[in-house]
Amino acid sequence: MRLTVLGCAGSFPGPESPCSAYLLEADGFRLLIDFGSGSLSTLQRYVGLHAPDAILLTHLHCDHMLDAVTYVVVRRYAPDGPYPPLPMYAPSGAPDRLASAYGQEDSTVEDVYQFYGLQPGTFPIGPFTVTVDQMNHPVETYGVRLEHGGRVFCYSSDTAPCDALLRLAQGADVFLCEASYMDGVENPPDLHLTGREAGEAATKAGVGRLLLTHLVPAWGSESHTVESAAGAYAGPLEVVRAGASYEI
Repeated sequence: MRLTVLGCAGSFPGPESPCSAYLLEADGFRLLIDFGSGSLSTLQRYVGLHAPDAILLTHLHCDHMLDAVTYVVVRRYAPDGPYPPLPMYAPSGAPDRLASAYGQEDSTVEDVYQFYGLQPGTFPIGPFTVTVDQMNHPVETYGVRLEHGGRVFCYSSDTAPCDALLRLAQGADVFLCEASYMDGVENPPDLHLTGREAGEAATKAGVGRLLLTHLVPAWGSESHTVESAAGAYAGPLEVVRAGASYEI
């Protein structure tokens, strides 16, 4: 498996990165996980406008799905004609959410996307064995575990600490985990992780490598987040960047 980071900024696009979007590739199949604000630009820059074979949206906050709305134009109005519906795995309400955001009265996007509703469990997408479970976040949100060729990748999406995250991450070779909040301050509950909490989850789950994402540059300190995570996790860790790629 190969991971390409298309966007990793938390909550809103940062000066160096769009919002969350991650491409997983194996056996020639490309799965786009999340499609946050601004990431359509980096999709074109690093892999190509029509690269995804399927899309999985972990939840329907704008920083994880808004460019899936813009992508309607790309596939519906291409000069060579409309593209066939693209498989999209997403929480309940995604068809109405995307159509509403597109902004036309009585519009639908089901000519662009073939929707599959997410619920906790395991299922195939292309060559991947995918397991999802609900995270600790204010809206319906799914963490993701992908397995292929004996290797395991886990993505937290957005979450506060929860047992489901530890189950998904158990023994993962690479754990892509959000770390939005600063340690040492009073943060809103049941919303996001701190660097320390991300490190603790990685240690409890016994992961091989921790990749931190969803930092909010305008509101925090990357060095503080890394230091906090390293204090709780002794393995290799780093903060991801837009355009970075990793072999899993």
